[in-house]
Amino acid sequence: MPDATFRGEPAIRVLLLPKDTNENGTIFGGVILSYIDLAGAVEARKNTDHRFVTVAMREVVFKRPVYVGDIVSFYSQTIKRGRTSITVQIRVEAQRQHDPREVAVVTTAESVFVAVDEKGTPIPL
Repeated sequence: MPDATFRGEPAIRVLLLPKDTNENGTIFGGVILSYIDLAGAVEARKNTDHRFVTVAMREVVFKRPVYVGDIVSFYSQTIKRGRTSITVQIRVEAQRQHDPREVAVVTTAESVFVAVDEKGTPIPL
């Protein structure tokens, strides 16, 4: 069930393929985590033109599997802006290949990004 308070914008959408599957025939969790990181980076970029790095990805619990052929959408919103950091919430939804009207919320996550200089030292936003 989607969270009614979440007001994220589309960050990325991907069609997942057989190369992304594990031995159980579902998509690797690590593939989803990689896209979560990218979706968070898209959102963080809206907040600053500085370089930034991912410093944390808070608890990610996979509630529903993702299957080959599902179209997976990653929605993001900025939920906190600190002195050097940006916290982004990401929601992942899978539109099922077998029934495009079925959309399953796969997981939600929070990622924290920190603005850095060319030496990797945190800098103010």
